[in-house]
Amino acid sequence: MKQLSLSSLLDVMVELFSEEVSIAITNKHEYVYYRRSKRIDLKIHEGDPIKKGTLAYKAITTNKKVSEFIDRNIYGVPYHGMAVPYYNEDEMEGCVLAIYPAYTEGKSVVTVRSQDGWKPIPFSELIYLEAKERKTYAVAQDYAGFHTNTLQEFEFMLPTDVFIRCHRSYIVNVNNIEEIYPDTHSTFMLGMKNGEQVPVSQSYSSYFRKLLGF
Repeated sequence: MKQLSLSSLLDVMVELFSEEVSIAITNKHEYVYYRRSKRIDLKIHEGDPIKKGTLAYKAITTNKKVSEFIDRNIYGVPYHGMAVPYYNEDEMEGCVLAIYPAYTEGKSVVTVRSQDGWKPIPFSELIYLEAKERKTYAVAQDYAGFHTNTLQEFEFMLPTDVFIRCHRSYIVNVNNIEEIYPDTHSTFMLGMKNGEQVPVSQSYSSYFRKLLGF
């Protein structure tokens, strides 16, 4: 069998992603691969330098995964995305990016289905989000409802300094955690301000402890 070129392999891998997602790969200084989606195009070209303030710049300068909203000031298009550094042995060589369309620039509410229509819930009032019945169940102090976005999509939309993925089925608002309880096998239970409990799974426990500093 003939050896696939890197570009051909990446083109095939991109088919695994949603048609809304653009994919980019960089070295430490410039983009070496870009595949635009049908919904979001930053008009990046191979050989373009990495601009300050972008996800790629933040991932490379901090040497860690970055997931956040970027406004239109850099590329003229607002977007959500995730950038993850990659390594050759112990040396960081660049990053891989997944780029999502911004549903609303600067959006600060999650609008859920209500009995009579829809209800916007401000980010600050959200307590947690749960993957439930193939939708996302958004829980606030005095209200709860379903949204069609997945938890993964919410990870890109919500501010990362407040909302943390703690389980494959949960994202929590850290400002609404009342107390953290140890559980079995290095896991935790979160006592939330509405009196409910949310689990922190073993696969997320180290990441969760690191972010909350305990």
